[in-house]
Amino acid sequence: MSNKEGAYVGIDISPKNTVLSIYKSNMEEPVTISTVLGEENYSIPTVIAKRIGMGQWFFGDEAIRMSRMKEAVLVEELFNLALRDGQVVIDSENFYARDLLIVFLKKLFAMPNAMAALENMEKLSVCVEQVSLEVMELINYVASKLGIDQNKVTIMDRSESFYYYALSQKPELFLYDVALFDYSGANMVSCTLHRNQNTSPQMITMDVINHGELPENRDERFDEIISNTFGNTLYSAVYLVGDGFDGEWMKVSLSRLCRGRKVFLGKNLYSKGACFGAYIKDGKRDWPFIYIGDNDLKINLSIKILDNNVMKFFTLIDAGESWYDAKGECEVILDGEPELEFFIQRPESREAHTDVLELTDMPRRENRTSRLRIEARPISDVAVAITITDLGFGEISPSSGKSWEHTITTK
Repeated sequence: MSNKEGAYVGIDISPKNTVLSIYKSNMEEPVTISTVLGEENYSIPTVIAKRIGMGQWFFGDEAIRMSRMKEAVLVEELFNLALRDGQVVIDSENFYARDLLIVFLKKLFAMPNAMAALENMEKLSVCVEQVSLEVMELINYVASKLGIDQNKVTIMDRSESFYYYALSQKPELFLYDVALFDYSGANMVSCTLHRNQNTSPQMITMDVINHGELPENRDERFDEIISNTFGNTLYSAVYLVGDGFDGEWMKVSLSRLCRGRKVFLGKNLYSKGACFGAYIKDGKRDWPFIYIGDNDLKINLSIKILDNNVMKFFTLIDAGESWYDAKGECEVILDGEPELEFFIQRPESREAHTDVLELTDMPRRENRTSRLRIEARPISDVAVAITITDLGFGEISPSSGKSWEHTITTK
């Protein structure tokens, strides 16, 4: 493999911690960057600090240390502040949290082994707890300021990252169902993965449950959660993620976990899953699975066109794509009435319904002398915004500049 082969950079970022992993095709598993050489010190606090009276910035554990020494002003809740487009005042100077998040990421990417990967990066894959429009806008803003092309950025939530990670492991680890227990916040969250081997591609379903905070007798309560989660179902592997599993408090619960299944404990599953996800989405690996998660489109959208006298359907939007990544566009010549008929289908159904958009005030022209651009952009997992623009027909029929907007949803 050439050293110039592009890298897939995965970041798991939360209000508390950030983890960075890097993947190339010659690797069995993504490599996670440690803040301390030779140690598995992967979790970097998502904080930044400015040295008092100077323009020097610190991030992560160093920022916390400098703050405790009263030498720097610490900015906590950096990610949440940036999402709200908030500001902070340091040394009587206003700073936008979004710009401070850029400084944080620049520091992160400047760590040993990370800088080289970014110089020839195929994709930046960002994993967050929950994807929203605010998250998407923030990540795209930060990426643009860092000089990263928007087409090289993908965003996923933790369930999707787990899906890509679990099914990128050795087949014996997902022979049966797979479970993840996340104790990175105050609450214990479980996520179970099931694959239907009778479909092609194999349909993956995930069940996410928030079990709330664990009481003082957390070992017994976690043991109860494990019992309720597993029931009589066979599980090949279990993954434990989060600072909450630190220490040696699991006695009874760990014994139950290890009965007939592999158990893994770590803090870099999501960043590794983000790497695998971006690599697979780029078509670099055969992937016999399909998972339609909370952020994936649950609508197929197409129009009927005549191509070389053959009637066919042109797909604008495909179900299963991430709604914040997907977009569709085409140009057509209007034939007949000033209207367009869209075909809408849910992925689990063979039936489609139609939605007819009338182009009101469309300039009157001879038939087949009106060229239209159709742009489709999802605004949620079940809704697509359509924009239709009159392009005219060269010198014969100049463009009127008119456009029509419409929102299509599944029924």
